[in-house]
Amino acid sequence: MPAITLVGAQWGDEGKGKATDLVGDRVDYVVRYQGGNNAGHTVVIGDQKYALHLLPSGILSPDVVPVIANGVVIDPAVLFEELGGLQARGVDTSKLLISANAHLIMPYHRELDKVSERFLGKGKIGTTGRGIGPTYADKISRAGVRVQDMFDEKILRKKVELALNDKNQILTKVYNRRGLEAERIIEDYLGYAERIRPHVTDTSLVLNKALDEGKNVYLEGSQGTLLDIDHGTYPFVTSSSPTAGGACAGAGIGPTRITKVVGILKAYTTRVGSGPFPTELHDEWGEWLRTQGHEFGVTTGRNRRCGWFDAPIARYATRVNGITDFFLTKLDVLTGLEKIPVCVGYDIDGARHDEIPMTQTDFHHAVPVYEELDGWSEDITGVRSFAELPKTAQAYVRTLEEMAGAPISAIGVGPGRDQTLELRSLV
Repeated sequence: MPAITLVGAQWGDEGKGKATDLVGDRVDYVVRYQGGNNAGHTVVIGDQKYALHLLPSGILSPDVVPVIANGVVIDPAVLFEELGGLQARGVDTSKLLISANAHLIMPYHRELDKVSERFLGKGKIGTTGRGIGPTYADKISRAGVRVQDMFDEKILRKKVELALNDKNQILTKVYNRRGLEAERIIEDYLGYAERIRPHVTDTSLVLNKALDEGKNVYLEGSQGTLLDIDHGTYPFVTSSSPTAGGACAGAGIGPTRITKVVGILKAYTTRVGSGPFPTELHDEWGEWLRTQGHEFGVTTGRNRRCGWFDAPIARYATRVNGITDFFLTKLDVLTGLEKIPVCVGYDIDGARHDEIPMTQTDFHHAVPVYEELDGWSEDITGVRSFAELPKTAQAYVRTLEEMAGAPISAIGVGPGRDQTLELRSLV
């Protein structure tokens, strides 16, 4: 049976939570495979709105087993705060599984993230300051602390003390900050151990057995393709691989298990943080999109940068992820526009480029080449089939589909669970 991967096809914030929630009653496992609490997914069920940061969106579906896999970095305090918030609202969180191999965000990671970003000044990356990057850096340099380490006090103590020998030197001598106390950190994390223990398992084994038994597994990435550490707008990227290839390493399943890759694509484009953004609007239209689309970060609350749809980015996402289906979100936000500009290529120093340029320098200097498509004025939030959409809205969708290079299989026409047009099954 299939493992289905869900990826953001732009710079994140495309509406991945809505897509996961749509298929929640048709899959058995929903798996977060990378990132940490630097991401935010909003899910609207009836009149209830849920903002998820670390937990898989599938935790809101009672028949789904939600999984935080080995590729995720976990801040235990955030984890338990989020679990407590859901439990207070009557959500059953007992099925949550957490990989013993997932790495832990430590207090020194958060502190270093904040001070180093401030130190960069105008050259800042635009991180959330949650300690994500420093945690992944320690993971790669083989100095990380994993979930399983909390169950062995000797290992935990050794790792924390070794880490602070280095981190406190940096905090005190480079950034003129106070050093952190090893004992306090060790005590806190030993306290987390017993609370997290009932959820911890070998998630790779669980997921592969589930697939062998014919279960459906949904692999949910956070952030987006253009924030991938390898394939994004480096260095203005996240510290992990939210692309489809990252799902295999981050969840511990083989690439032959994945049968479908669903790309989430907003009907326009947004970005949070620093870095190039060719179609970004600095005028009243940018503010109009922000207001109409409620474009504020779920995790940070920051204003999202807004711009028109960028076809070269969509094609790029199709290529590097092997996208088989798109879920187009927030089509309703564009209602009321007489004409809708769509970026079909870039002008770079007088030369036309139909694809994302090879170098960062060229991408920074890319000027969008626009084509205008007809808009619509009818309210589409109550539409429940593609045929009910205004003809110009249908044409807009079909044009984006052709430009992106993969079929649009679902369309979001509002934030609610029932405000989705499913043209083809996403499972």
